[in-house]
Amino acid sequence: MKAQRCDIFLLLILAAAVSPAWGQTVAPSSDTHSAASIPDFSGLWNRWLRPGLGPPASGPGPVTNRSRINGVSNYNQLVGDYTNPILNPQAAEVVKKHGDLSLSGVGYPTPSNQCWPSGVPYIFWSFGMQMLQQKDRVTILYLHDHEVRQVRMNDTHPANVTPSWYGDSVGHYDGDTLVIDTVGVKIGPYSMLDMYGTPYSKALHVVERYRLLDYEAAREAIERDAKINARYPRGLNAVDFDPDYKGKHLQVEITVEDEGVFTTPWSAVVTYGRPLGQWLEHVCAENTSEYYNGRESVVPTASKPDF
Repeated sequence: MKAQRCDIFLLLILAAAVSPAWGQTVAPSSDTHSAASIPDFSGLWNRWLRPGLGPPASGPGPVTNRSRINGVSNYNQLVGDYTNPILNPQAAEVVKKHGDLSLSGVGYPTPSNQCWPSGVPYIFWSFGMQMLQQKDRVTILYLHDHEVRQVRMNDTHPANVTPSWYGDSVGHYDGDTLVIDTVGVKIGPYSMLDMYGTPYSKALHVVERYRLLDYEAAREAIERDAKINARYPRGLNAVDFDPDYKGKHLQVEITVEDEGVFTTPWSAVVTYGRPLGQWLEHVCAENTSEYYNGRESVVPTASKPDF
């Protein structure tokens, strides 16, 4: 009996030692505080201005379309501005050759129309995006053709990076901003940095900074983007934008440098809002349906069966 009273007394002492005094609160652990401070980028996000990257507020910006309709990019005729001073002479010539093909009515292969991995930053042409945030990894899902990127958190690039389609991406949180650093983007037969055929080399380095903004704070970048890129008509995509959405927007500032192609680092801004409804499956497959302009492609047809 005496031993039992001693045990109970000991438990009461231990409880008092680990419990806060009346009226006090327990300070959160560093892990709890860290998790609470991480911004929540979950849910479906939609970009409705295409095909190029949005321009920055100042400084060198991305290649834009020389072909315009109603003052904005002509999505059906991609003629990159080869006079953009960010391009070295060799890169400018590559962009010009792609534009000349488009002007002559000949479409050229791109990662998206060849059902090829997009790479970074070409992937930003995709109009749907979803981000899954975990402690050690961020996974980014893109609507077009089930493209997926994996970002290792709080890690470094290996000394010898093995090139891959989306590159080696590492990330960390800087306050309310997710910073993603990518190198080692693989070069393939249809590789290009944007839809205008801008090339890249093994030296490509891309940094993305994601943050949530109120609509008023994001509006300036959206309006800059709308002066260059076209807004897709409703009903032509696997997801439609919500023109009345005025809630939080997801904005990413992209910085690109590649000494093998560009004369200087340059930047771009892409802003996402929320879509109307849920995603529909969007598969890249060989077919004759030009969903973006409501007609069928002209392809050779046989006047009679071959057998």
